[in-house]
Amino acid sequence: MALPLKVLDGVFLLNRCHGQNCLYPLIRPLVCHPKLYSSYKRPGTPPDRIPPWKKINFSFQKGVEGIKTHFGLLGKEMTDHVKGPEGRPLMDYMLEQVRVAWEFRSEEDLKKWVISSDVEIGGKSEVYLKLGRNNQSAVLYGNLDTTVPQDGETKYSGYCSMRSKPRLVAFNRKSPYDWTSFNSLFLRVRGDGRPWMINIYTDPYFSHHRDDLYHYFMFTRGGPYWEEIRIPFSKFIFSTRGRVQDNQHELWLDKISTLGFTLGDKIDGPFQLEIDFIGLLMDRTHIEKSAYELYERNPKKQKLIS
Repeated sequence: MALPLKVLDGVFLLNRCHGQNCLYPLIRPLVCHPKLYSSYKRPGTPPDRIPPWKKINFSFQKGVEGIKTHFGLLGKEMTDHVKGPEGRPLMDYMLEQVRVAWEFRSEEDLKKWVISSDVEIGGKSEVYLKLGRNNQSAVLYGNLDTTVPQDGETKYSGYCSMRSKPRLVAFNRKSPYDWTSFNSLFLRVRGDGRPWMINIYTDPYFSHHRDDLYHYFMFTRGGPYWEEIRIPFSKFIFSTRGRVQDNQHELWLDKISTLGFTLGDKIDGPFQLEIDFIGLLMDRTHIEKSAYELYERNPKKQKLIS
C-alpha cells in the first residue's frame, strides 16, 4: 500500500513519521531548499503566492555527489559504532572526565554556528561572528538596538543570539549529543560585563516538546582577562515558549540537540563576547540533581487521624 505524500514548503514529506525516517532522508540530497532554520513572516507582509514546486532547486549532478558523500558518512558511522560509543573505546568513554565540545580555531569551526538578531522581526540590532586573534577564539560582536518595529503587532525588540547547528549524520539524520557522563558545562570566555543567557535545546520524543528550553544566565565581568565559568546542569531552568514552568525537571542529557547564547538585557549599544572553547566537566563533588524545589500544585488535604 502506497504511503500518502504531501508538499510542505517545497519539499515532499511523508505523513507523520514516515517521511522523516524513510523516504525524505533519501531524496533530501537531491533537493536544495533555502529555509533551514527560520520561517518567520513579518506582520503585514503580503502572502507568498509562488507555488511550492517552483521553489525546488533540483540538481541531478549535485544529488549524485551528495548521495556518494552520505554513503561515505554512513560507512564511517557504522565503523564508529563497532569501535564503541561515538567511535571511541568503551573504557575511554566511561572514564572520560573532561571533553571539549566546541572550539574555535578555523573558519570550519565557525560554520557550525548560526547567528541571528531581531532583524528577523524587523528590528535594527546587528550581530557578527569572526575568529579572534591568532585564530584561537571566536568573537561575537555587534550592536544591540531595542527600537520596536512599527508593524502594529510587535511589542518588544532587541536581541542577538548565537546557536550551534544540530549534528547531522548520514542522509542528514539528526544525531543528538549524549552528555550523561558529565554534570557541568565548562566555558572559557572573555566578555564586556553584559549578562548572557545560555540556552540548551533538547531533541524530544514528541512534537509538543519542541518548544522546551533549558537556560541559565552567564554573567561576564568585563576587562582584559579570561574567565573560566562552570555551570552545573542542575542549575538550568526549564521553560516552554519563554515561560518558566512550575513543574521543573532535570535536563535530558542524552538528548542534547543544540546550545546557544542570547543577549537581551535591554541596553542599547555595542557588545562583544569572546569564546575560547565550550566543554563538559564531570565534577565528582557535585551531587545535586536539581537546584529547584518542586511543589505539588494541588496538594490533597491530609486526613486527620482520630
